Amino acid sequence: MFLYNLTLQRATGISFAIHGNFSGTKQQEIVVSRGKILELLRPDPNTGKVHTLLTVEVFGVIRSLMAFRLTGGTKDYIVVGSDSGRIVILEYQPSKNMFEKIHQETFGKSGCRRIVPGQFLAVDPKGRAVMISAIEKQKLVYILNRDAAARLTISSPLEAHKANTLVYHVVGVDVGFENPMFACLEMDYEEADNDPTGEAAANTQQTLTFYELDLGLNHVVRKYSEPLEEHGNFLITVPGGSDGPSGVLICSENYITYKNFGDQPDIRCPIPRRRNDLDDPERGMIFVCSATHKTKSMFFFLAQTEQGDIFKITLETDEDMVTEIRLKYFDTVPVAAAMCVLKTGFLFVASEFGNHYLYQIAHLGDDDEEPEFSSAMPLEEGDTFFFQPRPLKNLVLVDELDSLSPILFCQIADLANEDTPQLYVACGRGPRSSLRVLRHGLEVSEMAVSELPGNPNAVWTVRRHIEDEFDAYIIVSFVNATLVLSIGETVEEVTDSGFLGTTPTLSCSLLGDDALVQVYPDGIRHIRADKRVNEWKTPGKKTIVKCAVNQRQVVIALTGGELVYFEMDPSGQLNEYTERKEMSADVVCMSLANVPPGEQRSRFLAVGLVDNTVRIISLDPSDCLQPLSMQALPAQPESLCIVEMGGTEKQDELGERGSIGFLYLNIGLQNGVLLRTVLDPVTGDLSDTRTRYLGSRPVKLFRVRMQGQEAVLAMSSRSWLSYSYQSRFHLTPLSYETLEFASGFASEQCPEGIVAISTNTLRILALEKLGAVFNQVAFPLQYTPRKFVIHPESNNLIIIETDHNAYTEATKAQRKQQMAEEMVEAAGEDERELAAEMAAAFLNENLPESIFGAPKAGNGQWASVIRVMNPIQGNTLDLVQLEQNEAAFSVAVCRFSNTGEDWYVLVGVAKDLILNPRSVAGGFVYTYKLVNNGEKLEFLHKTPVEEVPAAIAPFQGRVLIGVGKLLRVYDLGKKKLLRKCENKVRLPPNTNDEVDEDPTGNKALWDRGLLNGASQKAEVIMNYHVGETVLSLQKTTLIPGGSESLVYTTLSGGIGILVPFTSHEDHDFFQHVEMHLRSEHPPLCGRDHLSFRSYYFPVKNVIDGDLCEQFNSMEPNKQKNVSEELDRTPPEVSKKLEDIRTRYAF
Repeated sequence: MFLYNLTLQRATGISFAIHGNFSGTKQQEIVVSRGKILELLRPDPNTGKVHTLLTVEVFGVIRSLMAFRLTGGTKDYIVVGSDSGRIVILEYQPSKNMFEKIHQETFGKSGCRRIVPGQFLAVDPKGRAVMISAIEKQKLVYILNRDAAARLTISSPLEAHKANTLVYHVVGVDVGFENPMFACLEMDYEEADNDPTGEAAANTQQTLTFYELDLGLNHVVRKYSEPLEEHGNFLITVPGGSDGPSGVLICSENYITYKNFGDQPDIRCPIPRRRNDLDDPERGMIFVCSATHKTKSMFFFLAQTEQGDIFKITLETDEDMVTEIRLKYFDTVPVAAAMCVLKTGFLFVASEFGNHYLYQIAHLGDDDEEPEFSSAMPLEEGDTFFFQPRPLKNLVLVDELDSLSPILFCQIADLANEDTPQLYVACGRGPRSSLRVLRHGLEVSEMAVSELPGNPNAVWTVRRHIEDEFDAYIIVSFVNATLVLSIGETVEEVTDSGFLGTTPTLSCSLLGDDALVQVYPDGIRHIRADKRVNEWKTPGKKTIVKCAVNQRQVVIALTGGELVYFEMDPSGQLNEYTERKEMSADVVCMSLANVPPGEQRSRFLAVGLVDNTVRIISLDPSDCLQPLSMQALPAQPESLCIVEMGGTEKQDELGERGSIGFLYLNIGLQNGVLLRTVLDPVTGDLSDTRTRYLGSRPVKLFRVRMQGQEAVLAMSSRSWLSYSYQSRFHLTPLSYETLEFASGFASEQCPEGIVAISTNTLRILALEKLGAVFNQVAFPLQYTPRKFVIHPESNNLIIIETDHNAYTEATKAQRKQQMAEEMVEAAGEDERELAAEMAAAFLNENLPESIFGAPKAGNGQWASVIRVMNPIQGNTLDLVQLEQNEAAFSVAVCRFSNTGEDWYVLVGVAKDLILNPRSVAGGFVYTYKLVNNGEKLEFLHKTPVEEVPAAIAPFQGRVLIGVGKLLRVYDLGKKKLLRKCENKVRLPPNTNDEVDEDPTGNKALWDRGLLNGASQKAEVIMNYHVGETVLSLQKTTLIPGGSESLVYTTLSGGIGILVPFTSHEDHDFFQHVEMHLRSEHPPLCGRDHLSFRSYYFPVKNVIDGDLCEQFNSMEPNKQKNVSEELDRTPPEVSKKLEDIRTRYAF
């Protein structure tokens, strides 16, 4: 058996985020790493929407990421530390929309190893050097410069190694143009290692060490080192040179400290705590991430605590000495893995779990009533300041990026009866958890819906002038009338537009620079800018049946299949071409391409005839109306659309933006099939046809604009959008009701929208999340979801949610009451009333935990609920709160053979579980009966067991429960579950020693002395390293009529499938594609693809579709070389890639 791996949804969790001007323009961009993916995002400074420009799989683990700019440069480079044993410097090329590898320097073995650099990166703020460090011992410094042609150069590495030293964090210190300096948080473990009593280990202190790169002597010196009082977790560089005092801020438990060498005394300030916090009072507080903002005149830092509170930190200086640190509560946002403050006034928050956010910084928090805390304020050692958290005041949320990370469990089923199954995904952590329902499709935002006086049959938008940015009119055609609406603040009917209102309209368009044309059954109406009207009337009894128009050309088909062609002359007059063309059959549809920039006309006209053919006709003056090519179709065509797609944006000498793409003829058939064919721009030949079934109605096609490029909206029983995104074609359904006719729409509020009609309504829609495979609906949960089961009869979900280090609602209320009473008791006689008011205010205050976080209860504290939910509406039908310190670990829904038709829910619960050192007070299996058609849980009984019941499964009318290392079969009794039989799982006595000697497990797999060296009972059929932690696996069908595939979901929010090959030829073909791509297109960060996919065990019988699909983003000459090796053409290869994807998924 051979499998092919495909990613449907790339990982969505972010591990690193950096910002800079990567495309070399003034625009600020963000580069994020999502484990093994590098992605470039650009927030639109006007709307605040975040667009993805480029996503690349790097087939390696990205361990560190830094933006880097040479002195005096205007463009940022990206430095990547990965598991490849190499440092890689990338540059973003906007013209090709790709990351180009500028440098790749090898320094060690591959893999995430203790002493191979790659874990930490630090950049000299003036852009002269970069340090890459391992967790232990090795650090390397590379000097970066530019050569005569202004290209980036890199030196050979300079070593700054120190044995027996662990590194916690590294930053570049801003020293202006002195010798570059790096600061490290280190710990020397040599003494602790050699001291058997453990005393030295308890006394080992962390040190702050400065390394100086001496540019004159070209080597690195360990300049200065000092022990630290608290254990630091990260460093923040303070601007230096002419911008500030230099030095570093050390963030450690409960304190933030400023240090610099020389006469500078240490300045330390405690981290403020929330007033009346329910957290365990013994628990320390740390900062988890920070962002720096620096302008010519000032700088400040935003640092976030592990509860999500952001503080604005400023330094007060006296000449060059820092005198105090000031902290001020700024706002609270979800806990971030990384934050970036952009020059455009945005704060990007890459959340640790759940969705990511872009905020606008509306105020800098200077002039509000919020108290400012300072290191100069007198405090007892161990005391701290208190502040009151509140809703957002300085930040305004402008965009939210959906993230599924972490996906803890997923089931795929068609519970909503939609033909296509939905993915039910349990994701998130703690109070930010959700159950999300994913459907294949693009999310549609409805901008406006208005009723019309009848059922229209068509709609168009036109501009007044070719230079206009936005549309001026919406024209709606009815059976016997035409309605013209003008677009402004509101949309209202106008009568003076020059359009004929008493007839239906076949098409209308802007003609030339500022004239309009309306084609109606009896003629053509040409409306000049000064409202003069020219009319062309149809001859005799003939009427116009079909037409095609663009900016300079009009083609009409009269009854009987006669074509009449008009072209606009330089004076703006429409002239009829002398001859007319008789077609061999009636015309059913026509299409013209847009006029290419700088040309007079579009060369081709596509005509669909009743005889199931499409013909391409030339409009070139030399052979006007001559047929060029023809294609026979399997059914009658319904509509045609010629678009230019897949182009990369090119800027010509004048700075005009145009795109050079390919011409595609899209053909919608009456049987619901869409064909896409390549149209040769010189000869007009048709080749390379791709087919997709869209739905049960005839397919209508409309040209729209998406992200500056042409795209096609195809309407059948569902609407689909065909567009090119990141050098790949996407054909995605819209998650919206059936539409009948549409046109592109541009206004100030909605620059790239669609205006569409559905029965008697006019709708303005926007598609913002291009490139997204799924659209999602999220229903919030209370704790982290661990697992859920589907009740087969009602389709309801039974979800168990469990959190460690958490309080149940009851305990929380009890704790609050207790604290309120203490507040009143602690107050003196005269302050009683005030204290009582404060206590009442404290009890009434309810900050949403999804933003402010849940209180941390301490180790060994658990909270759990069992929830019954309707997955369609998302409403909770029943909620069972378990006692404090009862943790639900497993759930099953089953029938017992001795109780007939009733359904039971069994939940395995652990009591007083402590994770480290592990201990447990036993467990229970709660049994509930499902009543009210599966909407309520009725408690029957609980069965005590001696260990954690970690797995429950129905088994032959009874139930199978894994209790610790025992496997048991239980049956349902009156007072508890009855044990029927059990089986112990035993390991041989010397297992521990064997595991110590053989950490990889390879030896254990092959030469075991067990059972006289008997061979393995299970044979390994396939092995494949996904690169992310897989938490659910299911065999299912994703598209109606498709074949079965294995769907897996990962902790980082990725969804992928493994599909079987149906023929040897296919397998052989893809094996060769993979082989050629490994050599021609090696991974971006220097990891070897084969060894990445064989991280722990050699890859076996799986072909990596993610690598094969990078064929589409290779340079054309490389594509040609690879496809020639395979005896194919590049379109044939990409068609094979597309086919295997659409056969199983999307």
